[in-house]
Amino acid sequence: MELKEIQAESEQARALVERLESAAKALERTLDSVTERERLLSGEVERISATVESSRREEELAAQLESAQREIAELKAAATVGARELPKALQPLRKTLPSATAEMLAKHGIGETAVNVRTLDAALAGLSLEQRIAVKSQLRRAGAMA
Repeated sequence: MELKEIQAESEQARALVERLESAAKALERTLDSVTERERLLSGEVERISATVESSRREEELAAQLESAQREIAELKAAATVGARELPKALQPLRKTLPSATAEMLAKHGIGETAVNVRTLDAALAGLSLEQRIAVKSQLRRAGAMA
Protein backbone atom coordinates (compact mmCIF):
# COMPACT_ATOMS: atom_id res chain seq x y z
CA MET A 1 0.00 0.00 0.00
CA GLU A 2 1.12 3.33 -0.74
CA LEU A 3 1.25 6.30 1.44
CA LYS A 4 -1.66 7.92 -0.33
CA GLU A 5 -3.88 4.93 0.35
CA ILE A 6 -2.91 4.89 4.00
CA GLN A 7 -3.62 8.61 4.30
CA ALA A 8 -7.00 8.14 2.60
CA GLU A 9 -7.93 5.35 4.99
CA SER A 10 -6.76 7.40 7.94
CA GLU A 11 -8.94 10.32 6.73
CA GLN A 12 -11.88 7.98 6.42
CA ALA A 13 -11.21 6.63 9.95
CA ARG A 14 -11.04 10.20 11.36
CA ALA A 15 -14.24 11.11 9.59
CA LEU A 16 -15.88 7.98 10.99
CA VAL A 17 -14.64 8.79 14.52
CA GLU A 18 -15.98 12.36 14.22
CA ARG A 19 -19.35 11.06 13.03
CA LEU A 20 -19.43 8.55 15.90
CA GLU A 21 -18.56 11.30 18.42
CA SER A 22 -21.29 13.59 17.10
CA ALA A 23 -23.77 10.67 17.17
CA ALA A 24 -22.75 9.91 20.79
CA LYS A 25 -23.29 13.59 21.75
CA ALA A 26 -26.69 13.57 20.05
CA LEU A 27 -27.62 10.38 21.91
CA GLU A 28 -26.57 11.97 25.23
CA ARG A 29 -28.75 15.05 24.52
CA THR A 30 -31.65 12.77 23.58
CA LEU A 31 -31.16 10.72 26.73
CA ASP A 32 -31.14 13.90 28.86
CA SER A 33 -34.30 15.09 27.14
CA VAL A 34 -36.04 11.74 27.64
CA THR A 35 -34.97 11.66 31.30
CA GLU A 36 -36.39 15.15 31.86
CA ARG A 37 -39.68 14.21 30.18
CA GLU A 38 -39.91 11.06 32.28
CA ARG A 39 -39.36 13.09 35.47
CA LEU A 40 -42.08 15.54 34.47
CA LEU A 41 -44.51 12.77 33.53
CA SER A 42 -43.75 10.90 36.72
CA GLY A 43 -44.69 13.97 38.76
CA GLU A 44 -47.85 14.36 36.71
CA VAL A 45 -48.81 10.72 37.31
CA GLU A 46 -48.23 11.15 41.05
CA ARG A 47 -50.48 14.22 41.11
CA ILE A 48 -53.18 12.40 39.16
CA SER A 49 -53.05 9.37 41.46
CA ALA A 50 -53.15 11.64 44.53
CA THR A 51 -56.21 13.37 43.09
CA VAL A 52 -57.91 10.03 42.44
CA GLU A 53 -57.15 8.84 45.98
CA SER A 54 -58.47 12.06 47.54
CA SER A 55 -61.61 11.77 45.38
CA ARG A 56 -62.17 8.23 46.68
CA ARG A 57 -61.68 9.42 50.28
CA GLU A 58 -64.14 12.26 49.69
CA GLU A 59 -66.68 9.78 48.31
CA GLU A 60 -66.21 7.54 51.36
CA LEU A 61 -66.67 10.50 53.72
CA ALA A 62 -69.76 11.66 51.82
CA ALA A 63 -71.26 8.18 52.11
CA GLN A 64 -70.51 8.09 55.85
CA LEU A 65 -72.05 11.54 56.30
CA GLU A 66 -75.18 10.50 54.43
CA SER A 67 -75.46 7.36 56.53
CA ALA A 68 -75.05 9.35 59.76
CA GLN A 69 -77.66 11.90 58.68
CA ARG A 70 -80.10 9.12 57.80
CA GLU A 71 -79.52 7.48 61.20
CA ILE A 72 -80.03 10.80 63.00
CA ALA A 73 -83.28 11.36 61.14
CA GLU A 74 -84.47 7.85 62.05
CA LEU A 75 -83.56 8.39 65.71
CA LYS A 76 -85.35 11.75 65.79
CA ALA A 77 -88.43 10.16 64.24
CA ALA A 78 -88.31 7.32 66.76
CA ALA A 79 -87.85 9.79 69.63
CA THR A 80 -90.93 11.82 68.64
CA VAL A 81 -93.01 8.66 68.29
CA GLY A 82 -91.57 7.28 71.54
CA ALA A 83 -92.31 10.49 73.42
CA ARG A 84 -95.97 10.29 72.46
CA GLU A 85 -96.30 6.59 73.22
CA LEU A 86 -94.51 5.72 76.44
CA PRO A 87 -94.60 2.09 77.49
CA LYS A 88 -97.41 1.44 79.93
CA ALA A 89 -94.95 0.72 82.76
CA LEU A 90 -93.52 4.25 82.42
CA GLN A 91 -96.82 6.09 82.12
CA PRO A 92 -98.11 7.68 85.34
CA LEU A 93 -100.92 5.72 86.92
CA ARG A 94 -102.86 8.81 87.98
CA LYS A 95 -102.89 12.38 86.84
CA THR A 96 -104.63 13.71 89.96
CA LEU A 97 -104.03 13.40 93.67
CA PRO A 98 -106.45 11.67 95.97
CA SER A 99 -108.74 14.22 97.61
CA ALA A 100 -107.46 13.45 101.14
CA THR A 101 -103.87 14.15 100.04
CA ALA A 102 -104.87 17.34 98.24
CA GLU A 103 -106.79 18.56 101.35
CA MET A 104 -103.87 17.81 103.67
CA LEU A 105 -101.45 19.68 101.40
CA ALA A 106 -103.87 22.61 101.09
CA LYS A 107 -103.98 22.91 104.91
CA HIS A 108 -100.22 23.51 104.85
CA GLY A 109 -100.38 26.04 102.01
CA ILE A 110 -99.22 23.74 99.23
CA GLY A 111 -101.27 24.33 96.08
CA GLU A 112 -101.77 22.83 92.64
CA THR A 113 -98.29 23.72 91.35
CA ALA A 114 -95.18 21.51 91.62
CA VAL A 115 -94.35 20.76 95.24
CA ASN A 116 -91.00 21.74 96.73
CA VAL A 117 -89.50 18.76 98.58
CA ARG A 118 -88.44 20.82 101.63
CA THR A 119 -91.91 22.34 101.99
CA LEU A 120 -93.43 18.89 101.59
CA ASP A 121 -91.16 17.40 104.28
CA ALA A 122 -92.20 20.16 106.69
CA ALA A 123 -95.88 19.57 105.93
CA LEU A 124 -95.56 15.80 106.38
CA ALA A 125 -93.62 15.97 109.66
CA GLY A 126 -96.64 14.88 111.70
CA LEU A 127 -97.21 11.68 109.70
CA SER A 128 -95.60 8.30 110.16
CA LEU A 129 -92.80 7.17 107.86
CA GLU A 130 -95.12 4.88 105.86
CA GLN A 131 -97.67 7.66 105.40
CA ARG A 132 -94.99 10.11 104.23
CA ILE A 133 -93.71 7.56 101.72
CA ALA A 134 -97.26 6.95 100.46
CA VAL A 135 -97.95 10.68 100.01
CA LYS A 136 -94.64 11.25 98.21
CA SER A 137 -95.24 8.30 95.86
CA GLN A 138 -98.71 9.65 95.03
CA LEU A 139 -97.23 13.04 94.26
CA ARG A 140 -94.56 11.48 92.06
CA ARG A 141 -97.10 9.47 90.12
CA ALA A 142 -99.21 12.58 89.62
CA GLY A 143 -96.14 14.48 88.46
CA ALA A 144 -96.56 17.09 91.17
CA MET A 145 -93.14 16.83 92.85
CA ALA A 146 -90.38 19.22 91.84
